Amino acid sequence: MSSGPEPGPRTRPGTGAGLGIGPGPGLPFLPGCAIKDPTKTSFHRSQTLGFKNGYAFSRLPREGVGGDTLFANQLSQDELDDLCTKGSTLTYGQVRRSAPSSFTPAFVAYDKKVLKFDAYFQEEVAISAEEHYRIRQVGIYYYLEDDSMCVIEPKMKNSGLVQGKLMRRHRVPKNEQGDYYHWKDLNLGIDLTMYGRTYRLVNCDSFTKVFLESQGIEVNPPEEMVSDPYTEQRRTPVQKPIVPAGPDPFRQFLTYDTKVLRFYAIWDDTNCAFGDHHPCVIHYFLADDTVEVREVHRRNDGRDPFPVLMRRQRLPKIFVDKNKNFPSCVLEITDHEVQEWYSPKDFAVGKSVTLLGRTFLIYDCDKFTQDFYREKYGITDFQPVDVNKKPIEKAPQVIPPYNGFGIPEDSLQNCLSLFPKPPRKDIIKMLENNLKILRYQVALESPVPEDKNRRFILSYFLSDDTIGIYEPPVRNSGIPGGKYLKRTRVTKPGSTPENPIYYEPSDFTIGSTVEVFGHRFVITDADEYVLNYLERNAESFPAATLQSIRDHFHPRQVVVETASSGFPKKDLDDLIVEVQKELKLHHEPFNTRKFHEAFHHFDTEGSGFLDKTRFLNVCDRFHVPTSTILLKKLIDYCSCGEDKVNYRDFLLAFPSNLFPEAEGQDQQLNSQLT
Repeated sequence: MSSGPEPGPRTRPGTGAGLGIGPGPGLPFLPGCAIKDPTKTSFHRSQTLGFKNGYAFSRLPREGVGGDTLFANQLSQDELDDLCTKGSTLTYGQVRRSAPSSFTPAFVAYDKKVLKFDAYFQEEVAISAEEHYRIRQVGIYYYLEDDSMCVIEPKMKNSGLVQGKLMRRHRVPKNEQGDYYHWKDLNLGIDLTMYGRTYRLVNCDSFTKVFLESQGIEVNPPEEMVSDPYTEQRRTPVQKPIVPAGPDPFRQFLTYDTKVLRFYAIWDDTNCAFGDHHPCVIHYFLADDTVEVREVHRRNDGRDPFPVLMRRQRLPKIFVDKNKNFPSCVLEITDHEVQEWYSPKDFAVGKSVTLLGRTFLIYDCDKFTQDFYREKYGITDFQPVDVNKKPIEKAPQVIPPYNGFGIPEDSLQNCLSLFPKPPRKDIIKMLENNLKILRYQVALESPVPEDKNRRFILSYFLSDDTIGIYEPPVRNSGIPGGKYLKRTRVTKPGSTPENPIYYEPSDFTIGSTVEVFGHRFVITDADEYVLNYLERNAESFPAATLQSIRDHFHPRQVVVETASSGFPKKDLDDLIVEVQKELKLHHEPFNTRKFHEAFHHFDTEGSGFLDKTRFLNVCDRFHVPTSTILLKKLIDYCSCGEDKVNYRDFLLAFPSNLFPEAEGQDQQLNSQLT
């Protein structure tokens, strides 16, 4: 027989070549002539089973014991096809057998394949007088992959039995010889005994039938599933008792048993102390004309949970006239004391009934009650009565007028809650404007002459819009100075306590008047930080406010620019020293303090600037030689334009201790006059 390509080196069965042992070069493959290969360390068998996309499959091993590559087939696919179709030609020796088919394990071939049989078994009942046995329907499952079985009974609601899995999945013994049940032992119409319990197989599913027939087993015809007689008896409807045609004392009971009229009512108990509207349900039992009243409780209604307000009893409607001295309260009420009892015709929707001294308003009833009255009395109007409480109109809270103590927001908290809390603050505004203060110099408007020269510092805190006023102390003025107004929010004149309007930075302009609790202040000056802050936030303030501050600081900027350009600071200090020396040598002493007061007196606006004409008049009054070269030079330095002079810079050359002997003479003259 012709053969294909020469096969590669093979391993003899039973030798150690697969373990990394082989004959040496030129030595026979005999014990003792083998050489161990130290590079081979893995001697396990290759895995041939696996899963792909959830399906089990088998594959040929690629490596042998020791890690040698296995050449399963060295022929091409075309050569294999030719060998399959071409018959073998016998030449010498035996015919080569074809390769065995691929092996598939049972747990792979029969994975997720289950035979299902419908069966039942009979169970004795020894403790019941109504049934002596019961039929329990089960399902028997046979798993082909491992020949295991389990029994499951479908759960039935309110059966009182332990149902579900009656026998767990395992291989079930068939006899005492150790044999197990096989699928060949299963068929329809047979009795199967497992653990002393006999199951009757009556039916199976389509897969089970097809499988058994494919294996050459003739499947018996299915049988009818036997039902439990007691369960069928419970399912049959109960026959209603036949009402006798003639008069019968129990006819009412037999006709109206379990039939109850239900009314929804309200018991108004508001006339009593701590009374309320109690929702109740009135039950009228048609079987014996008794009435029961139950109170409807809700969560957190504050009442004890007693469901029955009036026990079930016959309620009298009209009593027979009797002696008042008859102790009826201690005796049971019978038909002799009652002229008329309550009946269904006494109850209707929208009607009030008095039961044992309590008045109930019936506002609705259920559907059975409506049908009863429609058939019995021909009533068709069952419109429910609206008994919902109307929402109580909340009285508007009247805020009392502001009494003047504290700020209005803080005083308002006493009207809103029993335990007042401080007003909420704008934390973001406080953090953004922390330590940002606008300072202004203000003068007090007062008819008192002593108050005309008083100057104050008004501070506006941007973090909480509060205002504080401080008066710098002045020696020998007779006014101690210090804190004039602590930090507080100040309302504008004309605002009301209900709608207060507070001062804002846009209200402070040069020359404007600020009224603080009846005191009027005129703004005469401002800090440079005010101008810088207004210019950085120009979009938040009116243009008039910013222009007023700019016009006020413009002359100072001109002076600073002039001084910085024409006179260095060192030269200015030298000029002031030269002027003081000249005054001490060639001028008579005079009181410089009064010289300062004269300038402040004529500067009514407090701007620090005077007209040049008035400035020279004040200097002439105190005989200051303004015609000298040094003083002219100093006046030119302090001039702002042609008609304004910064007298504050000019007075730097006239300190209070320039002529101490003149102040001593004035103090001596004052003491003599005193």
